[in-house]
Amino acid sequence: MIYTIDMLIEKIISGERTYDLERITSAYELAKVAHDQQTRDSGEPYISHPVAVAYILVELGMDTDTICAALLHDVVEDTDMPLKTVQDKFGEDVALLVNGVTKLDLLTSASTIEEYKAENVRKMLLAMSQDIRVIIIKLADRLHNMRTMDAKPEQKRRDKAHETMEVYVPLAHRLGIRAIKEELEDRSFYYLDPVAYAEIERALAIRKDARESFIESIKSKIAERICDIQPPPQIDGRVKSLYGIYKKVYIAGRSFDEIFDIYAVRIIVSTVIECYNVLGIIHDMFRPIPNRFKDYISTPKTNMYQSLHTTVIGREGIPFEVQIRTWDMHYTAEYGIAAHWKYKAGISGKDKLEERLAWLRQMIESQQETDNPEELVHAIKSDLAPEEVFAFTPKGDVISLPAESTIIDFAYAIHTEVGHKMTGAKVDGRIAPLDYQIKTGDIVEILTSKGHTPVRSWLNIAKTNEAKSKIRSWFKRERREENIKEGKEELEREFKRNNISLPADELESFIADIAKRQHCETVDDFYAAVGYGGIILSRIISRIKDDYSKLMAAKRQENEPQLPIITPARSTKDISGIVVEGIDNCLVKFAQCCNPLPGDDVIGFITRGHGVSVHKRDCANVRAGLNNPDSTGRWIRVHWADNVQTHYRCTLDIVARDRTGLLADISMALTSIRVPIHELNARELKNGNANLVITIGIPSVEQLKSIIQKISKVDGVLQVERSGK
Repeated sequence: MIYTIDMLIEKIISGERTYDLERITSAYELAKVAHDQQTRDSGEPYISHPVAVAYILVELGMDTDTICAALLHDVVEDTDMPLKTVQDKFGEDVALLVNGVTKLDLLTSASTIEEYKAENVRKMLLAMSQDIRVIIIKLADRLHNMRTMDAKPEQKRRDKAHETMEVYVPLAHRLGIRAIKEELEDRSFYYLDPVAYAEIERALAIRKDARESFIESIKSKIAERICDIQPPPQIDGRVKSLYGIYKKVYIAGRSFDEIFDIYAVRIIVSTVIECYNVLGIIHDMFRPIPNRFKDYISTPKTNMYQSLHTTVIGREGIPFEVQIRTWDMHYTAEYGIAAHWKYKAGISGKDKLEERLAWLRQMIESQQETDNPEELVHAIKSDLAPEEVFAFTPKGDVISLPAESTIIDFAYAIHTEVGHKMTGAKVDGRIAPLDYQIKTGDIVEILTSKGHTPVRSWLNIAKTNEAKSKIRSWFKRERREENIKEGKEELEREFKRNNISLPADELESFIADIAKRQHCETVDDFYAAVGYGGIILSRIISRIKDDYSKLMAAKRQENEPQLPIITPARSTKDISGIVVEGIDNCLVKFAQCCNPLPGDDVIGFITRGHGVSVHKRDCANVRAGLNNPDSTGRWIRVHWADNVQTHYRCTLDIVARDRTGLLADISMALTSIRVPIHELNARELKNGNANLVITIGIPSVEQLKSIIQKISKVDGVLQVERSGK
């Protein structure tokens, strides 16, 4: 659909909210001139995109300034218009919103695309902390982009879908904007796993008539019963979102029949008392399923969502979920933070905007202890995850945490000093280990001692970035010399494990370059950051190893004698994608000791009776063979053919924290970028970690780097290495 200004004005006029149409029309005219001659990838006029974003925001009930900023949100980024022009014509508020959603210049200090994206997220969140409307505009912008993503190249679609799942879905969830969250999930899911999407869609289509009949039957039965007791409620039926079904069917390994809440009925009443009355009626009409009742009215979610949830079974034997809420709760559930504008007159005194955004300030503050912008993206993904648990202090205060959070996370969620002084904990009156994972309903008592201080090993136990950040902050402030020593020892262990060895003078220069890339002024600052956890070596070791390989290759080229190589007479290309110089119709095989890939510097060895064996140039067997007089004259020049199309097998060695769903998450990460998995082996290590060895098919070493980066971002993954490297 191509959105026009007439459609936007008609939407505004048909609504109940009053807007400054003259101001909105003026913003449209300015944007139209700025984007003149620009088109989208689909060929549509570019101006249709900001109009569509403004249309979505009108549906959310946002104010005039937000609509103006939506119409102008790309003029600074994509045209020559300066921000000052926007400020002069529409004021500081609109200029702040436009600047908040404007991406950074590509020429920033970020050394990788990932860092650049992460820096943009950080910039957006900082602007969001000044005015929450920034992220609401950005969510509407991303939603329309996802609706029109078919015009983009396939890889671009997958990249955007992955970013949407990691950043924008958790933010939409925490802001409570259910409609945008679920649509972003479903549209991202469509691009990340189209096969599973089609299967679920087909399964739902097959059951469509029966499903609609069942829901209508349930609605009429409930309405008939309730209307005899209290005023008629609003009753709606729905089916769980496609991605919600996917998480339970594919990731949790269940069948359709095992998903209790695939069908749901929503009952909206006027008062809280009526909510509990309706709950009693529902439990009288249908048989409730044990352990499937949740009271989010007395214990709201962190995004202020409130409802009663219960799952029951009727005479048909089909389980379904019932959600019961008031109209105020419904507005908050549907529109989240946007309800502050859409239903401003009806917002209760308890729903203070500043209090609802405390988590945002806390997240930004917690990231001040690290110079790695990618940590912020990781924090969004983990700390704002939809799955939450609710536990209680002995005094009855509710502490909400992401699923799988530990005692340490609970302690720091209460207060920083409680975490620092913690010596142990009791759960439901019994002593529990610090790595105990909090469950909903637990009563947790934190035991403290005045002279106690944090322990470094807590960083490996804590799950939330808030807790980790507070622990790092303490060590950074209180233990600099200890941090330097710890960081230096950790780097030495990592170098030794990865066979990185240099003379003292070269090593110092090598580490200084690493420190500079990590935005550390001195080598000691780098060691200290590693020591207190501000820099995670497992996340940068791949880049360090690449730099080391390039350095060693350059040194070998300078110092090694000329290799004995057969003088080529002609070249021939084997079906393997290797060009052997000087030999025609030659059998070629790849050495299993180093598993070369297109892009690797390679050399051939003439075997006896088995053709030419292709090795990586830096393979240990090559270095040994060059010094062996028996192999003199048997080394031959080979190189990769242009436009190699063959997929080559490559084995990855992965070390990660052992947890439920780890294998599924890694498999999903590979599936999302269509990487075939040929073989997979996993085993548990004694230290509580897991070791996975995966053989995949890839066309080149360039793609291997992006695959390693993708797997490294999976929660719990500590190290990813190419076997035989």
